[in-house]
Amino acid sequence: MQIFLKTKPQKKTAKQQTVIKDKVVEIACGECKFGLKGKSCDLAVRIDGKPYFVDGKNIDDFGDAHDEKHGFCNVISKATVTGAIVNNRFKSEKITLISDKKD
Repeated sequence: MQIFLKTKPQKKTAKQQTVIKDKVVEIACGECKFGLKGKSCDLAVRIDGKPYFVDGKNIDDFGDAHDEKHGFCNVISKATVTGAIVNNRFKSEKITLISDKKD
């Protein structure tokens, strides 16, 4: 004799997130510099070697993305960030660029 038990469907768990606080990361264009797939030039950060698109800030919020010396489509910069990685995207609360002091 076999007994079949009905189980309730599991509810979706809360979105997994990794909180990032005041961490120094690389920041640039996700498509041009980090090789992420996308439709246009979008801001991304590379945290512990893995790139993530950024939500909450635009690539042009920091100046012309295509500037030869400073543009995120041409140069990978450093920044201190606070936010969270949610669904493979970085949800930014704060991004502060770190000056390279070369010019």
